[in-house]
Amino acid sequence: MTSPFTIAIDGPAGAGKGTLARRLADHYRLNLLDTGLTYRAVAHALLQVGLPLDNVSAAETAARQVDLTKLDRAVLSAHAVGEAASKVAVFPTVRRILVEKQRDFARTPPGAVLDGRDIGTVVCPDADIKLYVTASAEVRARRRLAEIESIGGTADFAEILADIVRRDERDMGRADSPLKPAAEAHLLDTSEMAIEAAFLAAMAVVDDVLARRNKA
Repeated sequence: MTSPFTIAIDGPAGAGKGTLARRLADHYRLNLLDTGLTYRAVAHALLQVGLPLDNVSAAETAARQVDLTKLDRAVLSAHAVGEAASKVAVFPTVRRILVEKQRDFARTPPGAVLDGRDIGTVVCPDADIKLYVTASAEVRARRRLAEIESIGGTADFAEILADIVRRDERDMGRADSPLKPAAEAHLLDTSEMAIEAAFLAAMAVVDDVLARRNKA
């Protein structure tokens, strides 16, 4: 790969895009960025000092201070942080600051796999590969419940489902960079697809593009 190679993966929460992104980054030896963690980092910074989530100025300051190489998934994966992140993510100025950081990350050799909500449409519109990973809200809620139970936690399925539906509406309905498939994105519906099958399907797309690129 001569110039940085970019794989953009978009989709709603719980569709499996994060796992797929990690598998593809490992397989093709590319850098990996879960862009959702950048918004979570902003929200976490506000929560840590007790500032309201609608404080745009504080959110902008936190966004400028986010270091994409030091995102602590263990800390930022907390449910409360995720809820808060979807609230600060609606601010256009915060999005612009983080998008510039994300684009710089994508330009770093040898390239990167980025997953999020607006990678193929806004962050990397010229990405070599665009994937849109989705699954029904019910399937995503069941996966989340299984994840919580696997670490000894308990949760209510109906509450998880309602939360997922709310997040989808917020992500798809926001005026700035709404969640939607890029026009040329390859759709992967994982509702009835194991991660291995999704990985093989994505690999086929990537290998096809790489083969054509190497012939050029």
